[in-house]
Amino acid sequence: MSERSPSASSSNHRSAHNSSGSDADVLSQGSDVCDRKVRRREKNRVAAQRSRKKQTQKADKLHEEYESLEQENASLKKEIGKLTDELKHLSQMLKDHEQICPYLHCPVNYVTVPRISEAVASCLP
Repeated sequence: MSERSPSASSSNHRSAHNSSGSDADVLSQGSDVCDRKVRRREKNRVAAQRSRKKQTQKADKLHEEYESLEQENASLKKEIGKLTDELKHLSQMLKDHEQICPYLHCPVNYVTVPRISEAVASCLP
């Protein structure tokens, strides 16, 4: 019984292959494998560049959106401040007017309430 090692059987297979094919075929196959590796690496490199570019564009877009929202937030805060000041001013004007308005102190008002537009129009100079 003869025992063959895996390396011996593969070398026999290679030598049988070499004897049936030319050395140019073997070199061509090796070159094909190398070419496929090069093409695959190039394809992967291009895909990685495209992915990084897309990620950068996404980050840039998010940053622009952040800046825009910050500006809008600042603008809305200013508007809140202005409206708060206007509310204080109008509240003070109403308070001052309530002290001098004859319609608020008239006993008839407790019985019949005039429409608001009539009351406001009659109080105006």
